[in-house]
Amino acid sequence: MDLIKLTEEIVKSIVKNPDQVAVKRFDTDEEDFLLIQVMVDNEDIGAVIGKDGRMANAIRTIVQASGYANGIQRVKINIDSF
Repeated sequence: MDLIKLTEEIVKSIVKNPDQVAVKRFDTDEEDFLLIQVMVDNEDIGAVIGKDGRMANAIRTIVQASGYANGIQRVKINIDSF
């Protein structure tokens, strides 16, 4: 599965405003490295990050594991609101 779609599906299932979720891929100079930017509504940022960052860490773990299975060694996910 595409990591961008996977990230988007996970985040949209958590938030109250799924139409306000934007997930973008940014290419880097490093090989086997993927940077994903997740933007959510300001109202939903707490749900996506979770208490003590547990939800964000869970999202990162799932996406990184999927990336590793598909030959991408490193995946970084930034979560922000607008």
